[in-house]
Amino acid sequence: MRPDISIITPSFQQADWLKLCAASIADQEGVQVEHIVQDAGTGPELETWAAGRPGLTLHVERDRGMYDAINRGLRKASGEIVAYLNCDEQYLPGALAGVSEFFAANPDVEVAFSHALVVGPAGEFRCCRKAIVPQKIHTWVSGNLAILTCATFFRRSLVAEKELFFNPELRAVGDGEWIMRLLDRGVRMAILPRITSVFVDQGTNLMLAEGSVREQAALIRSAPAWARALRPAVLLHYRLRKIVGGAYRQPPFDYAIYTPAQPERRTTFHVAKPTFRWRR
Repeated sequence: MRPDISIITPSFQQADWLKLCAASIADQEGVQVEHIVQDAGTGPELETWAAGRPGLTLHVERDRGMYDAINRGLRKASGEIVAYLNCDEQYLPGALAGVSEFFAANPDVEVAFSHALVVGPAGEFRCCRKAIVPQKIHTWVSGNLAILTCATFFRRSLVAEKELFFNPELRAVGDGEWIMRLLDRGVRMAILPRITSVFVDQGTNLMLAEGSVREQAALIRSAPAWARALRPAVLLHYRLRKIVGGAYRQPPFDYAIYTPAQPERRTTFHVAKPTFRWRR
């Protein structure tokens, strides 16, 4: 049976996190899901584990980095809807059924951005990250996306027909550069107003690495001079859009994820006082 959704996970030497990620995909209900893992050569232990996972296919191939691995997975995908989920990210229960229903109800939407949570290594709550539809100038000059990629879903036609793949030469800002190209092409985007995904903050951040900082600075320098001069106003406008869009409002809630301490089943956490400030 053809899957409704294909999820691509780029992987290399993160087997413990990958197992939690895969579990959060495998227990999704109400939707047919294909999980494609593009691994750069973690080793035979991972290959043995993957062989016993129904619905998961492992492709061990040398690649040029994360975005090249994602592109390889996208070329193999067969679901109408696709997404990529890194090893240290997860989906919440019912997330993918909600995504499938949203695209079915909105046939003109090509990309959907949903909300996400940031948690610590043990699964503890850090903050909410509610999405708003990105704008090109903000993406260009801010160095920050209005969305998290773990909560981004799109129609496979973007790559199968429009060939809007990620730039494999980039290492850190490929998501932002991709979003800018989508906006240039007039791709129809919308917000799926639910929390679908979880990003694990392990205490390290790819964007803080020296090469990533250089890449980010180069992207900002490539913006028109007028846009760089107006950067403070662009950032203020972004904040105002988030306020108006309700991105800083969230009542108390529960979430359930897989954790290193309890990898066999989801652990439920209660958030009495949601916050939107990402503190490490």
